[in-house]
Amino acid sequence: MLLKKNKEERFFIIMMLAPMMAVLISFYLYPTFYNLYNSFTDLSLLGLKKGGAYIGFDNYIRLFQDKAFGRLLWNTFFWLTFVSVSLRLVLGILLALLLNSETLKKFKLTGITRLSLLVPWATPAIVAVIAWRFMLDPREGIVNQILLSTGMVDQPIAFLSKIYTVWPVIIIIIIWNSLPLVTMSYLASLQSIPETLYEAAEIDGANDLQKFFHITLPQLMPTTLVLSLLLVVWTFNNFVYVWLTTAAGPGSYTNVLATEVFIRGFIDFELGYSSAIGMMMAAMMALFGMFYYRYLAKKEFSEII
Repeated sequence: MLLKKNKEERFFIIMMLAPMMAVLISFYLYPTFYNLYNSFTDLSLLGLKKGGAYIGFDNYIRLFQDKAFGRLLWNTFFWLTFVSVSLRLVLGILLALLLNSETLKKFKLTGITRLSLLVPWATPAIVAVIAWRFMLDPREGIVNQILLSTGMVDQPIAFLSKIYTVWPVIIIIIIWNSLPLVTMSYLASLQSIPETLYEAAEIDGANDLQKFFHITLPQLMPTTLVLSLLLVVWTFNNFVYVWLTTAAGPGSYTNVLATEVFIRGFIDFELGYSSAIGMMMAAMMALFGMFYYRYLAKKEFSEII
């Protein structure tokens, strides 16, 4: 009787997991292995029906020998990922501290401030980029009009065509669109810190700066680790911000790995080479995830789980 019951339970569990496994295989595992196979072929869009010929590691060798590969890595890892993620984490903590401050609570501005954060958060990335492009337009944009009217500049600035302004603009758009999520996550963590910790620190004579570095920051570390992982993955693979803002220009100055996949696959029709770049990105993220968990976040994640 017990054996029959166990079989029924196993069958029930399998039936419950079957739909999710079907989705996982159909929309994740199969495309991944298909893309891996294509990365070893010379598949092109014109020869899609007959498939590509096997060429071994030629696509990967070509990628590493490409003179532009170093620029792709620099743009992806430094500008798109490191700078934007670091700024969002720092600004998120500062904004969360402001929202949690007694000053805003005193003037009853907390609700209005939190509500205002929902506007950029609820704005789709495509809409955000288009809006910023209009605002930064050299002739019609409000940013240039303000700069000209205040005498800060003598002539309009083509923000998206100058190499010294284009990356800061992309990062500003990314921060504007995703900072509210970071801020609200930190705010929730701040409000969960026991007040007794601060009271004990005050009794010991700690000032505000000491309380921040010895209580607040350590208590926010689990949130920081989770946000860091999510932001790195989301940003590293992001295509929308760079492509819609500059189309990887001027020239190829802002080209990143995600936009290179699109250019090679759907503009140059080199699907095999594009697949190789995509698999390289997946490998980089897998290595980052393993390193992150093993060396940086294992202790914190184990406490959360």
